[in-house]
Amino acid sequence: MKKRILGRTAIQVSEVAFGGVEIGMPYGIGVNSAADMVSENEAIRLLHASTDAGINFFDTARLYGNSETIMGKAFAGRRKDVVISTKCRGFRDKQGNLPPDNEIKKIIEISVSESLLALQTDYVDVFMLHQADEEILENQAIAKAFTDLEKRGITRAIGASTYTTNETEKAISSGLWDVLQVPYNLMDQRQSELFDEAKQRGIGIVIRSVLLKGLLSDRGKELHPALQDVQQHIQRYDDLLGADFADLPTLAIKFALSSEQVAAVLIGMDRMEYLRQALIIADGLYMHPDGLKRAQGLAYPDPAFLNLPHWDKMGWLK
Repeated sequence: MKKRILGRTAIQVSEVAFGGVEIGMPYGIGVNSAADMVSENEAIRLLHASTDAGINFFDTARLYGNSETIMGKAFAGRRKDVVISTKCRGFRDKQGNLPPDNEIKKIIEISVSESLLALQTDYVDVFMLHQADEEILENQAIAKAFTDLEKRGITRAIGASTYTTNETEKAISSGLWDVLQVPYNLMDQRQSELFDEAKQRGIGIVIRSVLLKGLLSDRGKELHPALQDVQQHIQRYDDLLGADFADLPTLAIKFALSSEQVAAVLIGMDRMEYLRQALIIADGLYMHPDGLKRAQGLAYPDPAFLNLPHWDKMGWLK
């Protein structure tokens, strides 16, 4: 497993990062309850197998159910061998408002304390904002609380998980955040317009949604009638498959790894077979420039429609 430098942090991370949401809570197409998930013991074995295979970068969050707790148990004797990124719990109340500054600081302090306890560690490598919208990114109390954690050594680096290009651009221009986690995949390539600027400023880019919650896999078939245009577009990637890309997940992951500005690609893994597949794909060989250009030309024409939380609310992902 090749390693890449995580921006200006100098932290070396495996180019495939273990996405920890699936081991902590029901997530993804066809996963509706705990009955559809792996057991805690199976998850721990999977985490151990990942580190043994060369993956050292693990992503989790306070809001990912039991994910932090499971990682804490798995890495209790292996902490020096892993890079752990976790995310702060949310700030907004039921009305969607941010609390006063003193409450914000308290939320952050409680959240990081809970994470450290669950992860059985006295520091995290990257502590991130979860769902960092523009108002949150502009909030000075949040910025100060995060930089204070970094100064105190509770986290080695700070970051933000963004969704829109406007949010990512604001996070980059602030000069504050060391790491940004952004959505990017074959279908939705909007974030790539900011990759060069992020690299120039020394910001580590971590990719999520590389398989679009499983749509860029065998699960992207027989979709809800409202998603027929999406399904038809996914079929267009078949023209890029061949000896180098045996299936759609291979193509999708290789596509993301072929951007030199990217430090790591998050892959959700809740089965040993997914780990084996990820290890086969991440062989250090990337897309030829011509093939990469073809793939870049096959982005979905209406990326704003690719709103999976909305699809979920509409019942289109059942």
